[in-house]
Amino acid sequence: MAGGMSVKEWVVIHKIKALHDNGKGLSIRAISQELGLSRNTVRKYLRMDENAISEQIEDPSRTKRLDDHRDYLIHLLKEFPKLSAVKIARKLQAKVGELPASDRSIRRYVRTLKGEVASAQMRYYEPILDDVPGVQCQVDPGELRGVLIGGEERTLHFVVFVLSYSRLMYVGLAFRPLDTQTFIQLHNEALRYFGGLPEECVYDQTKLVVINEQYRELTLNQRFHEYATTAGFRIHACEGYDPESKGKVEAGVKYVKQDCLYGEVFRDQEHVRQHVQDWLESVANVRIHGTTGEPPRERFERDEREHLEAYLSPACVQSVAHETRRADKTGLIAWKANKYSVPMAWQQARVGVLESGGQLHISDLNTGEVIASHALCADKGKVIKNTHHYRDHAQRVAALEGKINDLIGSDIGPRLCQQLKRSEPKIYKDQLVAARDLLKRHAPVDPALITTLAERPGMTATRLQSYLEAAQAAVLRERQPEPLSEPKETLDLSAYRHIGRSSGQGVT
Repeated sequence: MAGGMSVKEWVVIHKIKALHDNGKGLSIRAISQELGLSRNTVRKYLRMDENAISEQIEDPSRTKRLDDHRDYLIHLLKEFPKLSAVKIARKLQAKVGELPASDRSIRRYVRTLKGEVASAQMRYYEPILDDVPGVQCQVDPGELRGVLIGGEERTLHFVVFVLSYSRLMYVGLAFRPLDTQTFIQLHNEALRYFGGLPEECVYDQTKLVVINEQYRELTLNQRFHEYATTAGFRIHACEGYDPESKGKVEAGVKYVKQDCLYGEVFRDQEHVRQHVQDWLESVANVRIHGTTGEPPRERFERDEREHLEAYLSPACVQSVAHETRRADKTGLIAWKANKYSVPMAWQQARVGVLESGGQLHISDLNTGEVIASHALCADKGKVIKNTHHYRDHAQRVAALEGKINDLIGSDIGPRLCQQLKRSEPKIYKDQLVAARDLLKRHAPVDPALITTLAERPGMTATRLQSYLEAAQAAVLRERQPEPLSEPKETLDLSAYRHIGRSSGQGVT
């Protein structure tokens, strides 16, 4: 048994099986206490049949390598109990490439797992598929009361989406209680943010997904089920209460409340959206994750993005726009005797229009994305415009960010830009213009100083100006010569006062 299962482990397995006696002897808990082992270890050894033990003794590396994919294989058997070992091997190969064991080893391993999945000894908790990219996304709604928006305390509703493998997160927002259509719309936003579709989404038994459960049979929300089927992902509803199956996303809801929203004050709804988006990009998806040890965005781009399926917004998403209008060549749509602007890219295009909560929401009919929101005007014959709609805003911002990178380096530049954006999202472009001019005026800027400023929360163009001017003044003071022991004789300028008098000018 050298290099394989140790004699001690072999003895322990047989002792456990003897004590258990096929369920007629001691319980798992009693065996655990008797031998000083964890209950999970006892269960693992009880599940092993003689063939599996013999194979592990012959070549322990094979079963260990297959154990790396155990959760995914169990997931397949739970969803499709009649899958053959050959097809399971094919699916596994599509996910991980070259298989880590022979066909014979895989058949035996699958046979063992089928026995476990079919076992009725005790409830089996669904595994979280965090070892296979592109398979699973966990979804959970949340809400936070008492959020200050525009000087009023509001309840903010949101849905957290977490890809199980990379832990990449998206947070969809709603400013009224979630209904099915809003829930669908937020899924659409999340999947477009991820840039693709996982195989399944996991949910608690929220009424937005499951209408009823009786005798462990689930009645799905038909409208949401239609969306999921059309989009191309499976709905996986957890049993009643199963925190072990949704730990990541439930932790995500708490994380959003405490780290993103708590203690913040917002000017309006757009400010909330911008803050959450900035938080995702600068905090949640770039931090070192406690479990994976990697930033979610980095892990996603490297390992998971390519495993997601292509996603197109189904027609049921687009129905969020109850009516449509065509924008004219000046980028205006007509609505109830007034005209409202849309961004330049949608001039002369047909768009969706929805009136809700005193706001007019205008959306792209192809994606369902809200492209503009205006406060409804009670007057008639008015033109309500957002001046940003008439600027090639994104291109201008990108050019300014590039110029700042040229001035202070591509390492520090993006960090400084992100601080300016977080501090003043509404006037971000103007902040970039000012920052560019200041950096040019004070060039060359001390790298140590600008690195410190780029990491300082609350940085604005005004504060940047103060720091740069203070640094420049300090440099000038260091360059000033020491004062002489005897000051120079003061020059009398009175003799020159007549200069310019003929033209009505004076020297002062």
